[in-house]
Amino acid sequence: MTSKFTIFLLSLCFTLLLNTTVWSQEKATLKGQITTNDDQSPENISVILKGTRLGTITDSEGNYKIKNVKPGIYTLKISAVGYTSKEKKITINEGQELVENFSITSNSEELTEVVINGGRKNHFARKDNQQVSRLPLKNLENPQVYTTITGELLKEQVVTNFDDALKNASGITPLWAATGRGGDGAAYYSLRGFAVQPTMVNGLPGLTNGSLDPANIDRIEIIKGPSGTLFGSSLISYGGLINTTTKRPYKTFGGEINYTVGSFGLNRVTVDVNTPLNEKKTLNFRVNSAFHTQNSFQDAGFKESYFIAPSLSYEVNDRLSFLINTEFMSNEATNPTMLFLDRGAPLRVHNINELKYDNQRSYTSNELTLKTPSYNIQSQMLYKLSDQWTSQTVFSTSSAKSQGNYAYLYEGTRFTTITDGIVLDRYFNYQDNLNLTTDIQQNFNGDFNIGSLRNRIVVGFDYFKRTTSDRSSGYFGNGSVYIGDNLQAFNAVFGPSNGDTGNLTKVGSDAIVGDSPRNNNKTKQEIYSAYVSNVINFTPALSAMLSLRADRFMNAKNDGYNQTAFSPKFGLVYQPVLDKVSLFANYMNGFVNVAPGQNRNATIATPLTFDPEKANQFEVGTKLNLFKDKLYATFSYYDIKVTDQVYVVETPYVDPTNPTVPQPNNQTSYQDGGQHNKGFEAEFVANPVNGLNIVLGYSYNDAILTAGDADFVGFRPESAGAQNLANLWASYKFTNGVLRGFGLGFGGNYVGDNKIMNRKVAGTFTIPEYTVLNSSLFYTAEKFTITVRLNNITNEDIYDGWSTIHPKDPRALAASFSYRF
Repeated sequence: MTSKFTIFLLSLCFTLLLNTTVWSQEKATLKGQITTNDDQSPENISVILKGTRLGTITDSEGNYKIKNVKPGIYTLKISAVGYTSKEKKITINEGQELVENFSITSNSEELTEVVINGGRKNHFARKDNQQVSRLPLKNLENPQVYTTITGELLKEQVVTNFDDALKNASGITPLWAATGRGGDGAAYYSLRGFAVQPTMVNGLPGLTNGSLDPANIDRIEIIKGPSGTLFGSSLISYGGLINTTTKRPYKTFGGEINYTVGSFGLNRVTVDVNTPLNEKKTLNFRVNSAFHTQNSFQDAGFKESYFIAPSLSYEVNDRLSFLINTEFMSNEATNPTMLFLDRGAPLRVHNINELKYDNQRSYTSNELTLKTPSYNIQSQMLYKLSDQWTSQTVFSTSSAKSQGNYAYLYEGTRFTTITDGIVLDRYFNYQDNLNLTTDIQQNFNGDFNIGSLRNRIVVGFDYFKRTTSDRSSGYFGNGSVYIGDNLQAFNAVFGPSNGDTGNLTKVGSDAIVGDSPRNNNKTKQEIYSAYVSNVINFTPALSAMLSLRADRFMNAKNDGYNQTAFSPKFGLVYQPVLDKVSLFANYMNGFVNVAPGQNRNATIATPLTFDPEKANQFEVGTKLNLFKDKLYATFSYYDIKVTDQVYVVETPYVDPTNPTVPQPNNQTSYQDGGQHNKGFEAEFVANPVNGLNIVLGYSYNDAILTAGDADFVGFRPESAGAQNLANLWASYKFTNGVLRGFGLGFGGNYVGDNKIMNRKVAGTFTIPEYTVLNSSLFYTAEKFTITVRLNNITNEDIYDGWSTIHPKDPRALAASFSYRF
């Protein structure tokens, strides 16, 4: 059935390409460009044909286009907040392409109110973004659920790290702090019960081995559900993906300088400067930069980073344009404190109270650091082939490096004489790891009619390559740590130690590593992909999405190993109230091409290959856009089933000829694992009255491992995070009176019980539910903004984890000053 469907879609694409010209003649097109008299960006200006449902908004260049217009006489209305509206009567004929350009004038009084008081704009509402579906779809037209976190919201909350930014989205929660180690050093989050990392920038691969800097973020899209059809399998998860959209150049000179100071030695400076490079303003340059330094709230630990992101846009003519985005980051930090619980024996403690951990202790020193330099370079060419077709050619490359000392603490079972509390052994190695990616995409986008049916289609080709070089050392023991009330028993083994042994100096760690052997591992993966996605409008209110991807996976480490996977996607949208209410349903697919492995039995290794893992989602829900954009809401129920999961079971091996010599465990791989996640999500973004903006979200996730390793079957996966999550942020800006220009914000996050260890042999360790409250106070004038933020107002002891325990920041105060020019 899959092959027939593939042939059908490819035949449809070929037919559409041949007949576009004939179909386009049935109705007329209205287009033009809007300019402003004050050199402001002409983006998001409303253009509508009064008395009809036809309308659009301008792009960053002020261009607009309204297609499928029936011949007749209309009134064209141009409007934007801060500008005087314009209307003009037009006559449009059959098959005509009518051009109407306008220049609009700013209303200084209204514009000042917008700048100072925020006006009536819904600042936190999602923005339409073609990266989500690779098609120009409005949110209500898209059968997939996604959350957008805007840059305006991040500024209001004085967000200085990526973790705090994601607190504004429903259904996502931190699992594992950014470690900086090679390969997977970025932070992990749970999204719809599956682990995911932030690996996408502008819809393309963008690796990091540490925490992303928010200085260049225009918005963040949390795209939910298995999205293998459009985004492949290498860098996303079955729960969805995290895409960061960066700031882009615009046509006027301007910028902003910000300084933030706060608790635990926080000092942060950011600069954003934009300037045209020629008189016609077709060549524009923008640079965002940040310097950040901060200490840990614990007895040791720090982070220092420098970030710079130059970007360049060039509009050759009205058909051809180029865009180059770059990001370079240099970061040095100590490892976050992470306590690894023993995974192979019954737990001795089952919650934070039993653990008795003093979260002010880091068990590290500022001499043991890890450097994680990274860069991400993207270039794009857009070419308008015709009124119906555009071409997008994209090249991107990214690099993530790890170099320095990586350490962790793992609960051991060696000290049987210590029965009160737990002992964790410290292990560390010298990291020397480099990850490189290359991605080349070619997309063709079409928008045309077949008879009375509107088609919006993308046909794309993708080449992705990832290479890894690892020359790290092996792991070495470096002392032990005791957590509990019977320090005397621990000291009886180690002598007076205050609960901590080991050498925490750079000289000491270098001496332990010495001239030990280094890894010499190199891997390369290549994936060739083709995909097609078409949205068909049967009526303006009813549309269907049909999509398919084919992936060819190649692993250079295993000569001759190739694998092909197919990923379909279907969606249906019905708008009972056009542009206000939509009902949607989707079937989405995700997959993972599993690299070859091996079974190990004693000294014999047997090579293995695996089929692709599969995830299938069914989802239904509704999206709302009511009261002239004052209320956006999404409600959805999803059901995700994963099959053919690969897992490894280890059993002890004892060499009968040398029974006292430790041996590697036997390893047996299987591919019959399964998982079932289902849940409900609700999200509101509202501007109910002038000056008041609200973001509210709630999610419930029920996850269970249905097949696989007997130690886990029937249990909630440890990567699933908490079942219940809620987020809220509400801010009010005074619009008149003596407090005009002042504002305040308040909100927080609720996280339910989180079973970070949950298995048959070890048992369960639960991080209890908690609620964290945050607030901000700000004053905005035409040229500057002053903001004071207080996080974790009640100073809660909070943790996250994934078979690990990671303490998070207590109460923290920050003050921010921004100057705009």
